[in-house]
Amino acid sequence: MALVTPKTTAMTDSDLDAVYTNLCKTMTQLGESQSSMFLARFALLAIDRIADAETTQQLIAAAAEDLGAAAHP
Repeated sequence: MALVTPKTTAMTDSDLDAVYTNLCKTMTQLGESQSSMFLARFALLAIDRIADAETTQQLIAAAAEDLGAAAHP
């Protein structure tokens, strides 16, 4: 699988909404039984694309915040 060079500009609110909608629709199409695997694969691809351990650790902690789990680096 070829990875594309990341963009350096931020997404607009409209872009963010479109991407999130696509993520949700994809998970719906895959079904509940494959959603967790899809999210794990998506996370690994995103971590690779971010390519910065500190930023990734901060994002993991932020995502876990208020969900009853503490993220441990």
